[in-house]
Amino acid sequence: MLQKLILKRLTKRLRQVYSDLDTPPVLDMARYFPAHTALAALYPALRAEALAVYAANPDMPRFHDITATQTRISAGDGKNWRMFMVKAYRHLIAANAAQTPVLAGFLRDHPEVTTATLSYLDPGKHIPPHRGPFRGVLRYHLCLYAPDCGSDAAPWLKVDGTRVPYAEGQALLWDDTFTHEVLNPGPNPRIALLLDIRRPVRRWRHRAAFRWVMAAGWVQARLLERRMSTKA
Repeated sequence: MLQKLILKRLTKRLRQVYSDLDTPPVLDMARYFPAHTALAALYPALRAEALAVYAANPDMPRFHDITATQTRISAGDGKNWRMFMVKAYRHLIAANAAQTPVLAGFLRDHPEVTTATLSYLDPGKHIPPHRGPFRGVLRYHLCLYAPDCGSDAAPWLKVDGTRVPYAEGQALLWDDTFTHEVLNPGPNPRIALLLDIRRPVRRWRHRAAFRWVMAAGWVQARLLERRMSTKA
């Protein structure tokens, strides 16, 4: 209870720090993440890596196994939302990076990417509407595998009330402090690459908040990596 209260207050404060930003829910990738073109060129290799990881790690942790505060959106319907974290808060997770060398190479060349995760949704999985706490990063989303695309059972992402159907190889950059939701209604899993990109800002309080969040998250990432290696 105390942890939730502290988190709620921190989230409120972080949102206040960035309240003067006036950008839309979905952003121009050319302006805010120019490296998206280099990443798009890697799509076939990234897709192959993600499928290999999925086959080799059937019991990879669910989101709420990694972060208990995400239980509401991760564990609410009995379907799995599994995460394979390669980078977290600017810390590269060595064992997972070794299984995704193409992605890891891109991350080493692009330090503006603070977090990188392969996201696996079970058939039928619903992620209910929610908002992220921190406007200091932008969320990049690349669909790697979704065989039900183009059918009546196609998965979709909704950002600020606008539904975006999935298409393999299609990417989107958005501000995840706007309400968003995901549904994978079909019979096949959906796999996506999620990146957090440092938002380009000039004001000192924005830069200071970013440094503070990254420092606190870096400690958590190292502890998570240690737990995972202990279980292995």
